[in-house]
Amino acid sequence: MATSTVPSSSSSSSKRWIKNISPIAARIYFFLIILQIPLFRVSCRSGVCTTPLHVTSSQLISSEIFPVPVIKVLLYPGAAVNGLVRNMTVPRWNDLLDIYNLTSIKEASAVTDLQRLEVLAGSYFSVAGALVGLMKPGRMSMFGTLLVIWGLVKEGILGKPENTDPSKAVYVYPTIVIALICAFSSVKYDVKKIVRTAPARPSARPLQSSSKSKLK
Repeated sequence: MATSTVPSSSSSSSKRWIKNISPIAARIYFFLIILQIPLFRVSCRSGVCTTPLHVTSSQLISSEIFPVPVIKVLLYPGAAVNGLVRNMTVPRWNDLLDIYNLTSIKEASAVTDLQRLEVLAGSYFSVAGALVGLMKPGRMSMFGTLLVIWGLVKEGILGKPENTDPSKAVYVYPTIVIALICAFSSVKYDVKKIVRTAPARPSARPLQSSSKSKLK
């Protein structure tokens, strides 16, 4: 009787651990995005962007889709952490646009963003997936991260678009691997539904010759 209870307890703990993977991974991915941990380096409308939130903010301010205070709310946590780490100072609210070079973003050329549509679209999905993932983890973060990686690979390996300035060359930080793992781990996979939707295998039937031989 004692030996039969050990597998049940271990299986229940493993199931509980699997259920907790998705929300934990979603929270880690949220902090990677909202605290603006550098994932890559690519040219954007504001100069050089290193996070999906920076790419998204430059596009949102230039297109005036969201009010500027809303974008500042998204940028401030990462700016505060970076200021404390680098200079042990907290940036002022009114200096946020100057810190990210977003004051004259409307006059900047949109060619760089149009040439990197995968990175731009992936950054949108990554930021939205990080925010939505706190309430309900889904596949948005995974799609966004994959789009960003494909855009970086296309420019870094295939050379599209071409870049002659070494200071603006594409660079991928190792932290993007952590973001990719968290994006995949935040997706919930229902094993019971997969088992239910799997087609049932046909049961083997005896051949007519064998059944006749049995009757004889």
